[in-house]
This record gives sequence, C-alpha cells and structure tokens, in this order.
Amino acid sequence: MSIWWSLHLRREAASVPLARRLFIGTMETAGVDPDVSYDLSVALSEACANAVEHGGDGTHAGCSEAYRVTAYLDGEKCRIEVADSGPGFTPFPDVRPVRSDAEHGRGLCLIRELADHVHIGGKPGRGGTVVSFDKILKWKKDPSLLTA
Repeated sequence: MSIWWSLHLRREAASVPLARRLFIGTMETAGVDPDVSYDLSVALSEACANAVEHGGDGTHAGCSEAYRVTAYLDGEKCRIEVADSGPGFTPFPDVRPVRSDAEHGRGLCLIRELADHVHIGGKPGRGGTVVSFDKILKWKKDPSLLTA
C-alpha cells in the first residue's frame, strides 16, 4: 500500500496539533500499529513546532508565513518531511542531548530517538530547512483501510 499527502500550513501554533491529528488519523486508517503511529506523531509535532518557531524571518511577504508537511507511507516505511522558509541552520546543527527538564532544545533529539533515520538540511538553492525522518512500520491485524 502507498499513501502520500502534503499540507501547506501557516506558521501558527494551532497548525501543530492539526498536522498531528491528520497524521494519526491516516496512520490509524491505514492500519499502522498505534505505538509506531504515536512515536512518529511526536516526532512530527516536534518538527512542526520547530518550523513554527524558527521557520521564517518575517521579511518576505507570505514566503516565510507557511511551512509544508509531507508524509509518504510506502510499503513497510513511512517518511515525513517538514520544510520551512526560515534562515536555515548555519552551520549544520549540532544536536546534543539536553537535560530532560530543559524547556528548549529537545525537539531534534526526540526526533532522532523516535525515528530510524533522520536528515536535517537546507533546501537546495533557497533558504529554509528540511527535516526528514523515516521509520519502518508495523501493522495491526485488521487495518480498516483494507477491510472497507
């Protein structure tokens, strides 16, 4: 089974739970194991929160006011990409573990812990950052998408 969807979201805090709910609904309908769906949804939330907080500089009319979430379920793997129009990381981010009680800086560490593979980089030829991560999927016994 292959499913692909993409969302173009405003850089507002309310967009984070919206993206997470849509993702979880898709995963549930496709029959993905709830524990795997939960891990990926937490990673997605962290990536979206980073795009909302850091994903624009406010100088380009409309350009930096949105970010994009794309999810691919293809066979046994799910890949998620969150792309923004912010200044990007210069140099590449040094993602180190932070204290568990820290209020900031845990997002990229959580994504790395919850996903099988993570890539953080810039958009070729443009500003912004793309956070992509994937995970091997596990399936429920009776997925509703296959029995409908």
